[in-house]
Amino acid sequence: MKQPQSFSLILGAIALISLSSCSTNLGTPSSSSETAVSEAPVESNAQTSVKVSGSSSSANLLSILVDAYTSINPDSQLELLEPNQSENTIAGVNQGLVDVGIISRSLKPEENDGTLESREVARDALLVATHPSVTGVTNLTTEDLRGIYSGSTTNWQELGGPDAEIVVLDRPEDESAKRLLREHYLGADLANAPNAVVLRKEGELIETIQSTPYSIGAFSLAHAVFHDLSVNRLRLNDIEPTSETLSNGQYPMFRNVSLVWHQQASDPSLAFIDYIFSEPGTEVLEQASFAPSSPQNQ
Repeated sequence: MKQPQSFSLILGAIALISLSSCSTNLGTPSSSSETAVSEAPVESNAQTSVKVSGSSSSANLLSILVDAYTSINPDSQLELLEPNQSENTIAGVNQGLVDVGIISRSLKPEENDGTLESREVARDALLVATHPSVTGVTNLTTEDLRGIYSGSTTNWQELGGPDAEIVVLDRPEDESAKRLLREHYLGADLANAPNAVVLRKEGELIETIQSTPYSIGAFSLAHAVFHDLSVNRLRLNDIEPTSETLSNGQYPMFRNVSLVWHQQASDPSLAFIDYIFSEPGTEVLEQASFAPSSPQNQ
């Protein structure tokens, strides 16, 4: 896997989106205030603004939680950063550039210098879907998937669909979606379809599958449900991807979504974190078709 880029350089290129009408007073302090600041630095817990960031595949969950939280806490100040890779989000928390991060996997021991906290939030099923033009195909077996993603099956007619060439929308090998497909269906050594369109970001794949007839790709079930996407959600080996089949273990392909924050997080940051794991936060996740993690997984 590629080493993460310097997060400070990445943040220099992204835009901060203020989700609150409130703003911090940046006026010039009086001389007496300056003396007080020099003698007693402001503690991190006095921070009011909370910068939140997530990996590209967990950005949907983060956006949902931010919207829900600010709707009931209108005076809160949350700054939602553009999505990035999980490694960069973790680096941002380490460097104090991100207050609350969401990543699409668990935090690795070597990524924690002892100052970070992490907890699993939810599971997000990886959905395999097609453009609505692919009629007559509602279920794919493991062998069907292997044929599609290797390029040995090239026409939808071979699978009971229309007489049209299959457009495979794929992900890079180091992305969670492709790793999960290989782990559960494709196998580690299956060659990739030579004509596959490889898309770096999940958002790009989602946009492409909606605009490209006869295409197929894998992405977040919660994103498809929450945004009511016009795609055909496929059963795999006759198991439909739902929050229920995800929770009971029938549907095996999912991403663990975890929260990462610093041990010295500010009070506003901790308030947002507490909300995420509260009953109202859990209900928001369930409504968006995530499967909230059970206590033993947290």
